[in-house]
Amino acid sequence: MPTGVLAGIWGFVAGAALLLGAAAGYYARVPQRLIAGIMAFGSGVLISTLSFDLMDEAYRRGGFDSTAVGFLVGAAIFTGANWLLARRGAKHRKRSRGQPTEDEAGGSGAAIAVGALIDGIPESVVIGLSMLQGGAVSWVAVVAIFLSNIPEGLSSSAGMKKAGRPARYVFGIWTAITVASGIAAVLGYVLFRGFSADVIAGTTSVAAGGILAMLVDTMIPEAFETTHNFTGLITVAGFLLAFLLTKLGG
Repeated sequence: MPTGVLAGIWGFVAGAALLLGAAAGYYARVPQRLIAGIMAFGSGVLISTLSFDLMDEAYRRGGFDSTAVGFLVGAAIFTGANWLLARRGAKHRKRSRGQPTEDEAGGSGAAIAVGALIDGIPESVVIGLSMLQGGAVSWVAVVAIFLSNIPEGLSSSAGMKKAGRPARYVFGIWTAITVASGIAAVLGYVLFRGFSADVIAGTTSVAAGGILAMLVDTMIPEAFETTHNFTGLITVAGFLLAFLLTKLGG
């Protein structure tokens, strides 16, 4: 099977966790504290992954200059996009409560959809980039992204339901993003396989910077709002699990 197709499959698998989380968040009555705890755990998983997998790989390929510039650019791009989307009503798109209705903020539904797409694309591109050397996917990245996508879909979908958005809207968003995740993984492999190590390193660190900015701006605030003093401990547990997966994968 062509490597690009495999990249798409792995991107789709990681993105499908959003649908699993969305189903739980929309149809199950998950306690608020449990949702927040899962968000904290997923945040820890992603922090570990971008630290020991993405940034380490970027530094190994392109050195400090490409890695540092890409990391800052990724954070700046996400922060700017997130600021614009917040002004359109998508500020609390990952929260299980506090999302605006269309009556309260016209166009907020579209902004939430675009925001969710922006949140997921960097992670999926990383999967494609991981296959550039040797054609084998970084299963650590796939598992980490899968684990972090479950609470993301869960919390956001619970909030969409409370804001009065119908099931077809909620699952339409997450289905589209799951498909887009597969496409982004394909593009991450196909578009960058002919580029230099510096470009690949910079692109990987751009994704890492965007992911970290997303965590601080969206996921961690949702977790802390409810779990408070336990947020740090739960996040550390997620970090430790992903760290262990990284070492096993090495």
